[in-house]
Amino acid sequence: MDVEHKQLVQLLPLLPLLAELGRTQHITATADVLGLPQSTVSRGIARASSIIGTDLLIRDGRGVRLTPAAKALLPHIEAALGGFQAGLDLVRHESEVVRGRIAVSFQHTFGEAMLPLLISAFRSRHPQPAFDLSQGARDGCLAELAAGDADLALTAPLAAPSRLISSAALYREPLRLVVHHRHPLAGRRRARLAEIRQDPFVAMGPGYGMRSLTDALFREAGFRPRIAFESQDTHTARGLVSAGLGVSILPPGGPGRHLPAQSGDLGWVEIALESGLAFREIGLAWRERRGGADAEPDPVRLFRELVLSDGPALLAGFVRGRSGT
Repeated sequence: MDVEHKQLVQLLPLLPLLAELGRTQHITATADVLGLPQSTVSRGIARASSIIGTDLLIRDGRGVRLTPAAKALLPHIEAALGGFQAGLDLVRHESEVVRGRIAVSFQHTFGEAMLPLLISAFRSRHPQPAFDLSQGARDGCLAELAAGDADLALTAPLAAPSRLISSAALYREPLRLVVHHRHPLAGRRRARLAEIRQDPFVAMGPGYGMRSLTDALFREAGFRPRIAFESQDTHTARGLVSAGLGVSILPPGGPGRHLPAQSGDLGWVEIALESGLAFREIGLAWRERRGGADAEPDPVRLFRELVLSDGPALLAGFVRGRSGT
């Protein structure tokens, strides 16, 4: 350690004392403000003068006044302390930012991989926030968002923007016709909706995002399906198809999951649909906040920014795997 660095180390603990002395220009007042004995302040000033190599105070009657050297040094002391305080405030702010809670409402199909991937990426940067997760039908997710029970909502189709709600697309995935592995269409790579006109159909219940998408597909095809079951999750719908109880239109089930099961006659096959509407667009929705008491909490803002900026790239491999591309 060189001499100058050693002197700096010795001076650092004395900087608050010197700064306060510059403001009060009085040893007793400085001692009162800092909560120190007057003798401690006097010794500190003497030690600082010795380290610097010049007097910092001049006796003036019964009081003291700063020397020209002290006056020249004081702005630099104030700047050093101010810089440290700014850094300390930043650290404390960041510490507060990473605390808090983030309420996310999402459709069932996003809980298996998509949402965990996004939360994992966020936690690698900000490990402290807690997440409140609520899953259900698309309409329910958006109702929770509008009511303020959720900060963010992951839905498909993408939520329509309004005065209070904003939304942005994250990715798009194809929809597949799902049939029993012994269905006449099971060996086909592509099929038209008209080819399942007579089949019992396994639909999602009203209010679910997939229900609105399949309704649009059947409107385009010009007929209504023969709904045999209404399900509340895609796993159950796929299970009903696997048992030969109908056909369905669902998001891709992932690689290998279309193979017949080894027990009984269970199993399903996914087939591409010949329709320009056979896809779903997944997006993030959030409430627009106008500042004040209802301003968006920092953890929510940080998570939303990560989802919008990094989400498409983070989810690219997941989407390809589900779609079999």
